[in-house]
Amino acid sequence: MTHDYKAQRAETLESFASFANEAPEQAVITYQFYPEDVDADWDGLERALQAKGFRTQRDEDEDLLDALIGPVKITAETIWTHEKIATEIALGFDFTPDGWGLIED
Repeated sequence: MTHDYKAQRAETLESFASFANEAPEQAVITYQFYPEDVDADWDGLERALQAKGFRTQRDEDEDLLDALIGPVKITAETIWTHEKIATEIALGFDFTPDGWGLIED
């Protein structure tokens, strides 16, 4: 099964539009991924994301991995650009995207 990047992008742009007027100028973006398999390669995914400039945090209690980037200038396109990169990597390790958020300093 192929991933629907078009739908994912549309959802991201719609989500951002709902709070764009209140969005910070700069923030850290965090993207969440959950494993599709109990034997998921958490370490491999973290190494691959880190090689692309993301910081990672595991929340194994929630069965999630966060990929963080920034602080960066916050626009819908900036969020999507990094989201697509992180998603492409995560899918290669059988992890599925589960949303994003902003962390202000």
